[in-house]
Amino acid sequence: MTTTTISELEPAGTPLRTERPVPRWANLTAHAIPLLLLPQCLWRLPFAFHFEMGLNVEGEMPSSPWVSTPYVFGLSMLTEGLALLCFGLVRGWGEVAPSWLPVIGGKHLPPRVVITIATIGGLCATIFWAPTLLSWFGAFGLEPAGYANDWWGTLAKVCITPGMLWGPLVLVLTYAYYVRRCRPNGS
Repeated sequence: MTTTTISELEPAGTPLRTERPVPRWANLTAHAIPLLLLPQCLWRLPFAFHFEMGLNVEGEMPSSPWVSTPYVFGLSMLTEGLALLCFGLVRGWGEVAPSWLPVIGGKHLPPRVVITIATIGGLCATIFWAPTLLSWFGAFGLEPAGYANDWWGTLAKVCITPGMLWGPLVLVLTYAYYVRRCRPNGS
């Protein structure tokens, strides 16, 4: 009895197929990123309905549900959408643009462009979360957000902390993409 692997069934040029094999750890990392961001996206949703999750905010939240609801849901969808783009660093559509895209569809993507965009994204995500992390340790005189009690503060940290790995993980995936696409034999 012979066994056939999925990669043998995929024709060349499919969205999953890459020119060189993707390391297993990189593939797992790309799958982990959207899951790491999910707790913070779910934690954020009650804010859309003016439930402050124990956060001490005196009149700082938008008062109109017509503003807060689309903002919070849109931010959560944007966050997960950007996280899903990390799959481009381990899939064929990060090497050849999908054919349905106007102008660039079906064309090879220069590695330099993908690496530049991913590096900027990873650095931006890292820089975005740095003040929050530093405030939790009281570094540079930064004050952490205040909560009604320690339980709410702990819940917030449990939900937010995994998302802080987003930037560094994108940078690690970008380096793996660079090694796979720009170095001979991926060495």
